[in-house]
Amino acid sequence: MSSQFGLMNIWSQGDWVIKSVAMLLLLMSMASWMVIIIKTLDMFKYKRMVQGSEGFWHSTDFSNGIAQLSGGSENPLRRLALEGQEATTHIIPADGRPGKAQLHDSLDISDWVTRCLRNTLDEFSAKQQSGLAILASVGSTAPFVGLFGTVWGIYHALLSIGMAGQATIDKVAGPIGESLIMTALGLAVAIPAVLGYNALVRGNKGVMMKLNRFAHDLHAYFVTGARVKNARS
Repeated sequence: MSSQFGLMNIWSQGDWVIKSVAMLLLLMSMASWMVIIIKTLDMFKYKRMVQGSEGFWHSTDFSNGIAQLSGGSENPLRRLALEGQEATTHIIPADGRPGKAQLHDSLDISDWVTRCLRNTLDEFSAKQQSGLAILASVGSTAPFVGLFGTVWGIYHALLSIGMAGQATIDKVAGPIGESLIMTALGLAVAIPAVLGYNALVRGNKGVMMKLNRFAHDLHAYFVTGARVKNARS
């Protein structure tokens, strides 16, 4: 029975359309799982990194605070802090004297630091969202790809049954049931992609929320010289 029905029989008996649909679903599944695994590892890595924000603020000076942030240039907290420092020293030189007139001189320090920190946050957010479009595309199209394989398989099964002149249950159930497997495969590809997309979006929002808070504190530090004191401090 297993040699007459099942996935292997679909592959061996199917035409090039059915085989193409099956290969497309396989590629979509592989792509979605690769994105899920890679982005999940990245999300947990950045979650560990952003936990070090309090260690930064409890350091004795800015240089020691930077040293507290692990991960090197990949640490978004470190990138924000260095970007804010660079923005501050760019508009206010270390000696405190105004430098040569530049185009940004019409901005005050608050606007300039805000713009630089926001650019860094936007770049990190874009990096975190890269690949999620693949999950969204797979989750929305895989069921229809599987349904197309089912419709194509049922059409050819009915043609074969019609030419054979027999429409008994045992002749109809096998080919029709095999064709419906394509729909099940489409759902099997789409469901993990949708769940993975939702989980990654939710996790990335948590990381971005902590980064926005850290950027807000950095802005206050660079503009006023002290972190804003609140219940989180």
